[in-house]
Amino acid sequence: MPTTYETIIGLEIHVQMNTKTKLFCTCDNDSFNKEPNTNVCEVCMGFPGTLPVTNKEAIEKGIISGLALNCTIPSTCKFDRKHYFYPDLPKGFQITQYDEPIAINGHIEITIDSKKKIIGIERLHLEDDAGKLIHANSGTLVDYNRSGTPLMEIVSKPDLRSKEEASAYARSVQQIMRFVGSSDADMEKGMMRFDLNISLRPVGSEKLGNKVEVKNLNSFRSLEKAITFEIERQTKMLEENDTIKKETRGWDAEKEISESQRSKEEAADYRYFPEPDIPPIHIDSAWSEDLKNKIPELPQAKQDRYRKVYAIDADHARIISEEFDLADFFEEMMDYTNAHFTATNLLVTDLLGMLNKEHQSITDTKIKPKQLAELANAINDNVLSTKMAKEVLPVMFETGKDPSTIIEEKGLKQVSDKHELEQICKKAIEAMPKAAEDIRNGNDKAIGALVGFVMKETKGQANPGKVNQILLSLLRH
Repeated sequence: MPTTYETIIGLEIHVQMNTKTKLFCTCDNDSFNKEPNTNVCEVCMGFPGTLPVTNKEAIEKGIISGLALNCTIPSTCKFDRKHYFYPDLPKGFQITQYDEPIAINGHIEITIDSKKKIIGIERLHLEDDAGKLIHANSGTLVDYNRSGTPLMEIVSKPDLRSKEEASAYARSVQQIMRFVGSSDADMEKGMMRFDLNISLRPVGSEKLGNKVEVKNLNSFRSLEKAITFEIERQTKMLEENDTIKKETRGWDAEKEISESQRSKEEAADYRYFPEPDIPPIHIDSAWSEDLKNKIPELPQAKQDRYRKVYAIDADHARIISEEFDLADFFEEMMDYTNAHFTATNLLVTDLLGMLNKEHQSITDTKIKPKQLAELANAINDNVLSTKMAKEVLPVMFETGKDPSTIIEEKGLKQVSDKHELEQICKKAIEAMPKAAEDIRNGNDKAIGALVGFVMKETKGQANPGKVNQILLSLLRH
């Protein structure tokens, strides 16, 4: 029988912090769409004789992020020099944290197929970013605007076993960074990217296979594709008794393949030593506790609370909890309604569908949470049918008017008066004697024709449930 292999995955997630200035100088931290090499100074360009000064905002956001990832915050952290030579690294070294990072030993919870799993986090450390290489026909150009940008590198433990788990973990980290306000984590702007560490071993074996690192992953799709490719590539090599080299590979998004770049470096290759120009940073418990109190309720906790308090389904709870503004809208809406199921459906299925079609977010809508709750209440109170509500919602979306105003203007109020409905039902029975006789003989399916008659008479505004009850009452007694 062929050998079955288990996939072992660890992720290094690089997240650009949204501080006002760079990590060690006063340059603007936002270089998006700026002219190349205009957002630089002597410090982030590594000029001789310049000294770095640590950005306190970056330290605090690093602590908050670590706490949100359930990490321990050591009492001391320090910066180190990591030496390597590349055109986009002006100093000839990167300032990072090697053996004393700002946060260690964390974890987050992910859910796959309704099953929860804990993914360990080895460390979160801070470092400054390199510049950016631009490959043109005439040669390679360098833009140093990004040089010195503060990064968090979040290193997972090798607890991931599939592309689905890796993607869910990466998405959770993105959500948490956004919720705590440490990063916008916009992947289209390069604010979050991944290095994938992946190896295979025979199922049941405790010994890890040779680890391959895949770089240049800047989207969830690329991450998933790279994992699929590496599993297939490494499985084929193992089946052919080839040795998998411990190496760094680059991901080619166009070809959807990984290509060998170099053998995997070890720590000694970087010649780490403590950064002599930056003293160690001492983090006392009071400072850490104060920052911990600033952390809002996080997506997983929100999701669990929504399911428990409002009894909504898991998919809806997940979708709502993933975005801070959407969660706020939802919670305010719930203050005005007990029709939790109806209101949630209107929000997730209908309103979000309209917004997605217009490429808008919840902050763009003219509809207020109280108004959507009012529409849900109208449905649950039988003022409106669900079908009528779907006529009202688009008008609310376009105008921002209250549902009650639109119902009045369009004459959409559902007919629920028992006496009025009885008269119309009697008319239906007289007009369709065969259907009425079928129902008297026990064929309840025939009631559809009678209900249809009543709905036509009321222009679709009768309450179908009440119509059914009245018809059966008239025909069975």
